[in-house]
Amino acid sequence: MPRSHAQLPRLFVEPDLGSGTRLTLGKDQSLYLAAVLRKAVGDAVVLFNGRDGAWLCRLTSDSKKSVDLEVVEQIAAQTPASDLWYGFAPLKSERLDYVVQKAVEMGAGVIQPVMTQFTQVHRLKTERLAANAMEAAEQCEVLSVPEIAPEITLDRLLSDWDAAHGDRKLILADEGEASSSPISALEPLRGARIGLLVGPEGGFSDTEREKLRALPFVVPISLGPRILRADTAAVAALAVIQSIIGDWR
Repeated sequence: MPRSHAQLPRLFVEPDLGSGTRLTLGKDQSLYLAAVLRKAVGDAVVLFNGRDGAWLCRLTSDSKKSVDLEVVEQIAAQTPASDLWYGFAPLKSERLDYVVQKAVEMGAGVIQPVMTQFTQVHRLKTERLAANAMEAAEQCEVLSVPEIAPEITLDRLLSDWDAAHGDRKLILADEGEASSSPISALEPLRGARIGLLVGPEGGFSDTEREKLRALPFVVPISLGPRILRADTAAVAALAVIQSIIGDWR
């Protein structure tokens, strides 16, 4: 998005966007613009829907219950969806929110909760995950909001991997690789379709780790000698992969 528009509020919406289109925001977004940000008729905002790029819009009414806008012009073309698959064992409350937000910021295309033996959370609110992903996309100028995939058990994920993901390699953030550098493991994957799997607090069980490391599509990597929290490990792994492999779009 042009830096001249970087300070404008960005909102994700569902309707199609095009020059001259008029639309009405729902109650929550209207309240946010009119009451929280105190936007008035004539003020500009940026809307995106994950399909049509980013559009400059202007308020034509500033009711706190239903803000009306007119779509003026496209300011950024739609970016293709990221091909990066990101799997993680769900964490508790705020740390779960953090993991989803950072995955969006780091370019994940699919966010997949994976239930492992030591997973702390067994009931997920999909709506909350989706809301966190949307908010992160709004804040970080991401035009393609990642898909939140339904939760799946680790055993089912691995047994279905070839059928569901084809030749995609699965990078495993594994503390058992602490003595090795990730560079040698990741450099051969440049240009390949990849996924990343980060385990729960306490890591994978011995049985799970043995099963993962025995699979030909799994590539274990180290994140260094320190023991990281699961949410920290997720960000570190995504940063390491991007710095060595490059962007995955």
